[in-house]
Amino acid sequence: MQARITLEDVAALARGCAVLGTGGGGDVRPGAIAARRAIREHGEVPLVSLDDLPADALVLPLSGIGAPTVSHEMIHGEDEPVRIAEEIERIFGRPPAAVMSSEIGGGNGVAPVAWAARLGLPLLDADAMGRAFPEVQMVSMYVAGIPANLVVMADVAGNVVTIRPIDGLWSERIARAVCVAAGSSALMADYVLTARECAGAVIEGTVSRAIAVGRATEGAADPLAALTAELGAVRLLTGKLADLDRRTTGGFARGTATVEGTGDDRGRTLTLEIQNENLVALEDGRVRAMVPDLITVVDTQTATAVQTEALRYGQRVTVLAWPCDPLWRTPKGLETAGPRAFGYDLDYLPVEKIA
Repeated sequence: MQARITLEDVAALARGCAVLGTGGGGDVRPGAIAARRAIREHGEVPLVSLDDLPADALVLPLSGIGAPTVSHEMIHGEDEPVRIAEEIERIFGRPPAAVMSSEIGGGNGVAPVAWAARLGLPLLDADAMGRAFPEVQMVSMYVAGIPANLVVMADVAGNVVTIRPIDGLWSERIARAVCVAAGSSALMADYVLTARECAGAVIEGTVSRAIAVGRATEGAADPLAALTAELGAVRLLTGKLADLDRRTTGGFARGTATVEGTGDDRGRTLTLEIQNENLVALEDGRVRAMVPDLITVVDTQTATAVQTEALRYGQRVTVLAWPCDPLWRTPKGLETAGPRAFGYDLDYLPVEKIA
């Protein structure tokens, strides 16, 4: 594992996080800009494992919450993580010892570099999803059975809200309502745990993994083939974006995208169901991939991930899918973030079995 995040790592991290974001997690570009600026101002960010931290060290999971379509116009400032860290210190009587990304996907995987640098803390090489999911309870700690007893949120206006939910589902309901009141974009900390409590409850090595995914296409003669191999992904379809129905409602970006096949895939059509992230891929009514497995749309030529809020008519894209972390294939994982958790009357099948 590399010992720190440098300026040279940010571009690869951003590319990898965009791929792991499965269309969501927010645009990586603002987070990459903020990360570079923070590293220049505060220095490189140490990248640590749980074993590097004292057992009682507080780990601060941070993520943006809201609709990715809003985050383009309402960019997080520098003070929100400071306000949250101060509130955490007030509640626990000691400051956090490390920052962790709540979701490695999208901008929420890149921006923690800036937040950690701003707070003068190391970044934990782990996250709570191994990808991106749209709802607060869809994290590994919830699947592990840890009570969701604290959520702290801060917005660009300077408001700080502390929530004491009775469970993970209520944490989503209340945090989403606060987020909508803040303009559908806020910064959030939840599941503030000690390093000892994190063991077995978070997905380790995901920051390093994102950097490796981002580096896979550097200098590659065929970036798409290089990325597909690195991910162990299935290519669902190559074509052009033919139709798009996207709207922002209830703090989410929701909709449907239709990709018409080109070349060897001419005559085929793939439909993607979206709630911030790509949830289900359908071809002629037949499921090709579904959550919690990862489904990502990439530019066919460059293999750069295309977020759901950046989808445009006529784009030439390839849709890839690959297996999720094993935690999400457990009964509790599927209950939390499987297709039925999003309202689809589908029994989960692993993408490799469908393929």
